[in-house]
Amino acid sequence: MKIDGNSAKNIDKAVYHAWFHHHDSDGWITVAKKTENGTFKQFHFKPQELAEELSKWLGEDVYFSQNTFYKPQRKIENIRQLKSLYVDLDFYLFNYDPSWVLGKLEHEYFGESIPEPNILIFSGQGLVLIWLLDPVPYKALPLWQAVQNHLLEQLKGLGGDPKATDAARVFRIAGSINSKNGAEVRAEYRHDYKYELRQIQFDYLPELNEAVNPVPQKKKRGRKKKVVQLFNTYKLHYARLLDLVKLVELRNYEVTGYREIICFLYRYWLCCYTNDPEEALNQTHTLNLQFTVPLPFHEVERATRSAEKAWEARNNEEANRIAIEKGYPGAGYNLRNSKIIDWLDITREEQRHLSTIIDGVEKRRRKRERDRAYQEKRRRERGDMTRSEYIKQQHDRTDNHLFAIQEMLKQGMKQKEIAKILGLSKGRVSQLVKELKKV
Repeated sequence: MKIDGNSAKNIDKAVYHAWFHHHDSDGWITVAKKTENGTFKQFHFKPQELAEELSKWLGEDVYFSQNTFYKPQRKIENIRQLKSLYVDLDFYLFNYDPSWVLGKLEHEYFGESIPEPNILIFSGQGLVLIWLLDPVPYKALPLWQAVQNHLLEQLKGLGGDPKATDAARVFRIAGSINSKNGAEVRAEYRHDYKYELRQIQFDYLPELNEAVNPVPQKKKRGRKKKVVQLFNTYKLHYARLLDLVKLVELRNYEVTGYREIICFLYRYWLCCYTNDPEEALNQTHTLNLQFTVPLPFHEVERATRSAEKAWEARNNEEANRIAIEKGYPGAGYNLRNSKIIDWLDITREEQRHLSTIIDGVEKRRRKRERDRAYQEKRRRERGDMTRSEYIKQQHDRTDNHLFAIQEMLKQGMKQKEIAKILGLSKGRVSQLVKELKKV
């Protein structure tokens, strides 16, 4: 295929943009192109393949992922490396002049409320600010999201797009064309310094820094509490997303009978985490297609529509006020682990592979394991003998009794019957039942 001079220049621009952003990346990078019906056609490449493949893709509406994935699938739970932070400024919605916006950023924002970005992407209508990071693994995603949303909050007045803050986001690549107005996408490279995520946290999010590294002091109300709550919420939603995906994997994607509730929970938690209902629905469709017997396309949207409505309520001040007055933590779905475990019939063995969707008995077992490990370490340091087998047996026996009683109660058995079967006194059974209610 013959390439003219302009096309060759645009390919060079795209290749350099991809190299500048991803030359030291590890994992899969997504390249996406919008089709005529508005959907994305996506392919995934390793960093060393990207330059060669871009020449086949360049043209209108070409995008690439800002972070990388451990398998060729652009989903939040597949993040391998967090390579950058970003904010998409849709200032054209306010009829702001581009040069005025850039001047305001230069004089009032860069180095003050936000770091100076590495790359500015002039996308044809708006402006994308990119901060390159020393790569951090997926476990840092809750902190990454907290920092990401803080940067967005600083730039809301200039059209910061809250729907463009998830870690699986794609942005236009330099040298491509924005089909909405025919403008060429261009990139401006300001510096190549890689930021450390923790350093941005320390420099620009002091409230979160105090929460992550607390110093004993009197509790204070205000913005610090709000930032801490947001950080903890991100951690919980992300952990639950990973647990849900893990559960599907444990069941070898054979989840018939649970498909609707799995898709509902996935869509709701992803809406809460990304603040992007459209992307949440797209990824829910992708999850559904992995099931051995997927739901029909229209059924996925119908069965999970209430998830998006609950997310909208969660972000509505009046809905939150009413929910709090009624004694709830807030609007939206505030699901207890016991309810999720019941809905999905999560077994004791499955819970051992999950991080947060676990019941009190599993929490107790893990705490005992941690305590044992700690005590063993202390004993080794002191040169003492190992733990008495008798104590271990007593603890294990208590755990076994708790498990057995829990299952018998589910079957509707009375405490008197349970005591007879287990060879325990009725008082001991009553004591263990009370312990189950505490956890």
